[in-house]
Amino acid sequence: MFSHKALTRIEIQNRKNEPLPEGWAIDKSGKVTTDGRVAMQEGCLLPLGGTEINSGYKGYGLAFMVELFCGILSGSDYGPKIRRWPEADRPANLGQCFIAVDPNCFAPGFSDRLQDMMDFCRNMEPTESSKPVLVAGDPEKMHMDKVNRQGGITYLQNQIDASTALAEKLSVDAMKSLIRS
Repeated sequence: MFSHKALTRIEIQNRKNEPLPEGWAIDKSGKVTTDGRVAMQEGCLLPLGGTEINSGYKGYGLAFMVELFCGILSGSDYGPKIRRWPEADRPANLGQCFIAVDPNCFAPGFSDRLQDMMDFCRNMEPTESSKPVLVAGDPEKMHMDKVNRQGGITYLQNQIDASTALAEKLSVDAMKSLIRS
């Protein structure tokens, strides 16, 4: 199901041997867990919206719509039929759904109104002064700026070790130039 955290974020926390923030994953009994290994092995991401007390059922509804559009409607695997990460014993058979909407068919001035809304959000007083209010795309732009300043992507040492071990197992050359974090 659709989660508010990407599985890769959980995998990174697990590789760093750091606990997950509460609310990212649940164990097989449905209880919130901070153990990255449990989240990775049991594949229990907490649905978008979190637990029921936080209106998680709304995220469940959104997740169901994603499954309907991307899995059922497309003829691909869905829900429990999707291959678990990082298993590779069979094709992933993941579907996609793309919907094109011309916003100008609804109301004039879409671009200006959207920019006004984004500016309004970005100019709000943040709850934490060190963290500005962001809109979609801002975190990715900030990350790309960081990567460009550093001259490349940084890797955790255990990512480098895992890649090196895989390269040896596959008898291929390991990556030569890596920036360690």
